[in-house]
Amino acid sequence: MAIEELNDQKKILFHLELNGEVVQQGSSRDMIFSFDTIVSYLSQFITLKMGDLIYTGTPSGVGPVKIGDHLVGYLEDKKMLDFRVK
Repeated sequence: MAIEELNDQKKILFHLELNGEVVQQGSSRDMIFSFDTIVSYLSQFITLKMGDLIYTGTPSGVGPVKIGDHLVGYLEDKKMLDFRVK
């Protein structure tokens, strides 16, 4: 998904389904620091490259997964990941 496709970068909605049930959902508006602030801070210590992932925490609903579980993740209404745990 290109950044231009997002309606409002400060209010990006996301959710995660586990075996067809929504187990996590949130919005970037709940983040303590903006994306720009996080990238700027990290860039003081490491060189970020295309494809790098920055983990900032998680909304409630985090839990274990097991072999065979089906995870589907969305940004807004666009499916961004879809896989089974092996």
